[in-house]
Amino acid sequence: MERKPWPALWALVIGFFMILVDSTIVSIANPAILTDLDTDFTAVLWVTSAYLLAYAVPLLITGRLGDRFGPKRIYLIGLVIFTLASLWCGFAGDITMLIVARAVQGLGAALMTPQTMAVITRIFPPNQRGAAMGLWGAVAGIATLVGPILGGVLVDTLGWEWIFFVNVPVGIVAFAMAVWLVPNLETHPHRFDWLGVVLSGVGMFLVVFGIQEGESYDWGTIVGPISVWGLIITGVVVLAGFLVWQRFNRAEPLLPLGLFRDRNFALSNVAISLVGLAITSMPLPLAFYFQIARGLDPTQAALMLAPMAVASGIMAPIIGKLTDRVDPKWVALAGFSTVAVALGWMALWLSPDAELWTLLFPVALLGLGLSGIWAPLASSATRNLPPQQAGAGSGVYNMTRQVGSVLGSAAITALLNARLAAELPGFTGGFSGEAGAGSGGLPPQLAEGFATAMSQSLWLPVIGFGLGAIVVLFFAKPKVTVAWGGQRPADASGSADAAGGAPAEASASRSE
Repeated sequence: MERKPWPALWALVIGFFMILVDSTIVSIANPAILTDLDTDFTAVLWVTSAYLLAYAVPLLITGRLGDRFGPKRIYLIGLVIFTLASLWCGFAGDITMLIVARAVQGLGAALMTPQTMAVITRIFPPNQRGAAMGLWGAVAGIATLVGPILGGVLVDTLGWEWIFFVNVPVGIVAFAMAVWLVPNLETHPHRFDWLGVVLSGVGMFLVVFGIQEGESYDWGTIVGPISVWGLIITGVVVLAGFLVWQRFNRAEPLLPLGLFRDRNFALSNVAISLVGLAITSMPLPLAFYFQIARGLDPTQAALMLAPMAVASGIMAPIIGKLTDRVDPKWVALAGFSTVAVALGWMALWLSPDAELWTLLFPVALLGLGLSGIWAPLASSATRNLPPQQAGAGSGVYNMTRQVGSVLGSAAITALLNARLAAELPGFTGGFSGEAGAGSGGLPPQLAEGFATAMSQSLWLPVIGFGLGAIVVLFFAKPKVTVAWGGQRPADASGSADAAGGAPAEASASRSE
């Protein structure tokens, strides 16, 4: 059967689109969930953290599952789990049930995401992967526009439950398209490192729980001899044990450290983890600022972010094609730097009486910068991967992104709580209905402190993107490039596989 890469990619990005829309919808709906379920600030942020944690931990093994049983089959299983979990989220009657359902949703997303990148790596030749990743980035930009606006309309009209119900028809369409258009690719046998799964999962949970809940316990004792810092340190030790086990596991490690011998793969993973941290911590201060400090309703708050999505959606495919023709390092450097400047501009500008229209300029600049990040990083990470390591490599890449997202969610929760406690002494983490979204904003005596806390918290993603700019400076020049005239020069050290593989010497990146 002839492989048609572009129709297959379009089918897969429908599911990818649904995952991203779901994330952005939840960000804009957090204030409504907070008041409707009568919960507190920290608990409502666990709706996001539980999803991200369940998303991140299995990614290493779900990439291998795609290699072992076929990426199409695993993608479809994940899509079914994600769609059914969306129904569960919509019917959740309390915050605990919603958090549990979101965790199951995250598991479905973990099964889906590595398969998308693995299919791109295996059916697109290296000189077309930048364009394919550009489409991937364009979908991300469109999702950031559709998600908040659709979420705002649904929350304002039908209620927050419908931000999850809307996934059901999209999931059905995505399933039908994937069955029809995605090819069945050859499989590769793998052993599964269950001890690695346990160590990575336990370590991540302890670190994330400690960071996110630290402020709730005043960074002291949780129960008996167990302290917040004890949990965090134990989690770090367990994660260190996980890395040691991966180094000495002679069967087949969960984390193939040999992949990191490729310099750009290693640096791309560092950079994408910083993107995950920053991109997850960015929307929460903005959503709470617009809806609580300024009293906008969810739709109005979403429209404030529309220039970002429009700019990103327009520029992402252009940037994707550009990364096939020039050194991706310079594109990524420009993207990271632009985003850091835009967010710093916004952090300095947030106040209770700032003219809202003036914030549209840095928001648009933010979208322009984001369009220059996704494709260069993804193409740099996957360019030299051999086909039999596509699932493992994409699993590692997506895992590091999600680990960054988990840590970003935990860190922004701790930072928001700390800054609110400092700027609004006596703050308890909850808001009455009178101070919720669309109510006209907080009273003047509270609005100043609340806006200041949101502004200070926004410096976390600024630092994340700034560090990303430094990391990409150390990228090596790609071994396989495409000249401006469209001719692909042969690499002196090895020819590229016509079927979409990597240069021959990339086999040095294979794990033992």
